[in-house]
Amino acid sequence: MIAIFPIAYILAFILAITDIVQGKKQGFVLFLIFGLSIYTTVLSVSFLLGFKSLIPLLQSLKEIFVVITLGICVWNLKTKIKLHYIDYLIIVFFGYTLLYVILPIGEQGFGERIMAFKTLSFFVLVYCCGRLFKPKEIYISKYFHYILLLSIAAAFVLLTEVLLDRHLQTITGYAEYNFYFFNFEPSGNYGLTWTFESEGGYKRFASFFANPLEFASATVIAFAVIAALYTTDEYKIKLSNFGYLALAATLTCIVFALSRSAFISYFILLYVYALLAGKKYIYHSFHAVGILLALYVTYLLTKEQDQNDGLQMVIINTINFSNPSSVGHVVEWVQGALAIAANPLGLGLGSSGRIGGTLGENIGGENQYIIIGVQAGILALILYLTIYISFIREGIKWLPRLDGKEKKICLAILLIRIGFIIPSLTSEIETSSYTSYLMWFFSGLFVNIISTKMAVKSEQATAVTD
Repeated sequence: MIAIFPIAYILAFILAITDIVQGKKQGFVLFLIFGLSIYTTVLSVSFLLGFKSLIPLLQSLKEIFVVITLGICVWNLKTKIKLHYIDYLIIVFFGYTLLYVILPIGEQGFGERIMAFKTLSFFVLVYCCGRLFKPKEIYISKYFHYILLLSIAAAFVLLTEVLLDRHLQTITGYAEYNFYFFNFEPSGNYGLTWTFESEGGYKRFASFFANPLEFASATVIAFAVIAALYTTDEYKIKLSNFGYLALAATLTCIVFALSRSAFISYFILLYVYALLAGKKYIYHSFHAVGILLALYVTYLLTKEQDQNDGLQMVIINTINFSNPSSVGHVVEWVQGALAIAANPLGLGLGSSGRIGGTLGENIGGENQYIIIGVQAGILALILYLTIYISFIREGIKWLPRLDGKEKKICLAILLIRIGFIIPSLTSEIETSSYTSYLMWFFSGLFVNIISTKMAVKSEQATAVTD
């Protein structure tokens, strides 16, 4: 039964490549959604079934796919691209981090630097794919529905896990795969990793995603897509039955993933959406609920602590940063910040993040921004932050000016970017192929839209002047 995952992945790749070669751009997005969401499960199942030698090929298929797609897009390019300032920032970031591969900076070998560079900067190529796609060729409503369909499927698998009280990863070879390829020994009470459990003895589920953190981040994307898909140009909410089902699925997923950062982001997105759409009843309800939660937390802090009350301990220890997870984050942040201060130009690629963790030399590996700073220095960190903030700034600027599917793309990427701010503080979000590729593809598509608008406006201004 579990063999369905690698079969589905390979079929998705073949169908997507076939579509791209035939000039059908939809294949690219479909592979990002249905192929990359099960990526880690595919690899672990393949390892479990004895196809260890095929795993490097399966791992590289997603990069091969992006490179082929980008090559075809460049080959078929008919008009000159007018670069946006975000394009320049991304090109500079890519070029600057590439220097850390070419130059012998740090203690890692060339191969390790290449792998770290892929994790750190491969998103640029995905962004370029979105940048070169024509918005007219993208059926955004259909693809948004596919993302929600995936979320519903993930919720179904999740509920099965909950009913059986067993992680899917215990039967997919997850622990064995991670130990063999990444030298991560099984840990925690369930023979997986600590990320699959929370303080208080609660299980954290991941459905068919790589881990609960990726699962929670994917749910944040789905929630942003719901807001964008079912909001009209006049900011009216028109949820269909499918939309209500998807909304219920995202709420179920975010609860059982038990990721505090993503859980907070989920409701921050709802609040930000209410502000953007002018939904007073939503954010006033938030204020009322916030007051009730504050009173409840005050009650928990003042009552006698009960060691048997798992929920109480989780809330209290999260607030005072005394639980092991929070302490671990703080320790990693401090170590990373000290490393950046002592080495402003960075320690070299592979000194932090997933590659550093695999080699047992990880520094500051609990924060996407610190991971960048530790490896490539303050300049790379400033560039990344500037790019990230620019997307939020441009999203807010252009949201009132766009309509139709262009407005939906703008709202989706704006909410996704806001939603990933907090998770980026506690994890390396760029290592998740599904969430990273989707975010950067839609980011490229968004810049394509606003660049086209700016070009048309400039031509009209020139014609009037003439």
